[in-house]
Amino acid sequence: MSTLFNSFYNVADSSYWKVKSTICTVYVLSLARLRGIEIGSGSSFFGLTKFKKARAARIKIGANSCFRSSARSNLIGINRPCIVSALGSSSEVLIGDDCGFSGTVIGCFDKIEIGHRVKCGANTLITDGDWHAEDPRSSKPRPIHIGDDVWLGVNVTVMKGVTIGENSLIGAGSIVTKDIPPNVIAAGNPCVVIRPLLK
Repeated sequence: MSTLFNSFYNVADSSYWKVKSTICTVYVLSLARLRGIEIGSGSSFFGLTKFKKARAARIKIGANSCFRSSARSNLIGINRPCIVSALGSSSEVLIGDDCGFSGTVIGCFDKIEIGHRVKCGANTLITDGDWHAEDPRSSKPRPIHIGDDVWLGVNVTVMKGVTIGENSLIGAGSIVTKDIPPNVIAAGNPCVVIRPLLK
């Protein structure tokens, strides 16, 4: 009996998420177009991603990317919606194809470039500025570049001026303040290289 119930529940749950994703995707894409945000074909939204863009700024998202903003849409647990903002007058957020985001916040004042097939685990933060420009302790925003096939674990924070090389894996809870080379596992606060990825 429990096997039958589990099968029924799984089918019902899967159908629920398909319907919810379709509705959210149509809504988010419509709103994004009105705001001049470029989103590639095949991208999907589970829950409502929030976008904020300065008038002359640019947000471009590649094809087949997935944004999970609903708390139940990722079983590891999402504590906020995805938020993508380009706040500087000429700032740019450029995201490649086939990327995945779960409760990810991207805050851009200069330029944030994310390659293809990048995985951003639950509640990750990527920001190229200090958010308090009026404070004398703040310094200028600096661009971030995240290479193809990078995987950011749950609760990773990527700070301004950082480049993460392609195919690198950043461990859960890390704070990335300096460049990380390609093809390594890195973790910690501050994030440091642990070892090369085995070929």
